[in-house]
Amino acid sequence: MTQLSLNTLNYQHLLYFWVVAREGSIAKATVVLHLTQPTISTQLKLLERSMGAALFERRGRHLVLTDTGHLVFHYADEMFRTGRELTEALTRGDVRLPARLIVGISDSLPKLTTWRLLRPALDAVPGLHLTCRIDKTERLVADLAVHALDVVLADTPASSSIPMTLYNHLLGECGVTVFATEALSAKYRRRFPQSLDGAPFIMPTSNTAMRRSLDTWCVANNVRPSIVCEAEDVALLQVFGQEGMGLFAAPSVVEAQIRRAYHVRVVGRLPEVKEQFYAISAERKLAHPAVVALKEAAQARLFG
Repeated sequence: MTQLSLNTLNYQHLLYFWVVAREGSIAKATVVLHLTQPTISTQLKLLERSMGAALFERRGRHLVLTDTGHLVFHYADEMFRTGRELTEALTRGDVRLPARLIVGISDSLPKLTTWRLLRPALDAVPGLHLTCRIDKTERLVADLAVHALDVVLADTPASSSIPMTLYNHLLGECGVTVFATEALSAKYRRRFPQSLDGAPFIMPTSNTAMRRSLDTWCVANNVRPSIVCEAEDVALLQVFGQEGMGLFAAPSVVEAQIRRAYHVRVVGRLPEVKEQFYAISAERKLAHPAVVALKEAAQARLFG
């Protein structure tokens, strides 16, 4: 890719690219930009030439972003969204800086737990504009390193093999609770946890911290559940459990919320199976007031 500077980046061309990517085609972008297709096509080619990389590739009749195109769109989207916020603030006559928090959320983190973690941040900073990005932890920490995120929430610490300085702030830990429908709960609650041997179980996939902890516990206790499904998406796992496909586990800290949200019963609790939760940052001492509130609330009330 060509070495770019502020002097060589044409923001007008970047705007045309952003609109095309957002609208999905040059034809639709002509309506938004009030320009002809040849004009937009020419500007896109100039932008690609200045960057030394293709931003789109054609698949049949459709334009699809390349890997570089996704990267450029990510930054362009931030830039033009900030521009809109500036225009709106000036229109309102508001001279205060808006309070924003951009959080990366590991896709293996249960959504109800995420909400419990984030709620104190919203309470601590009135009018906070919260942006959440869900992805694999390793991709999120890469964005954190270039300050595209303020903090990453995850159920594992950032790996020490990552070639950048990151700090893992332990928010807390808890055991897990096993849930099921009323019928399955009545059957497997007796003799728990030995009753889990041969029980139909919906497991998180092997790349998650919870699955590794559950597998370790099962081996140590000579328990072999019958795995009927593995789900990478935690919410999908819980829906399958709600529909009676099998038993499933979730952090005990959100036990009451799981019961209410999915209308399931508690089969039993496994306090030895630990779920840990981290705030990963690029600085040793957390500075953002919302993140500080999040950490303090988690350690004092949620996991205290």
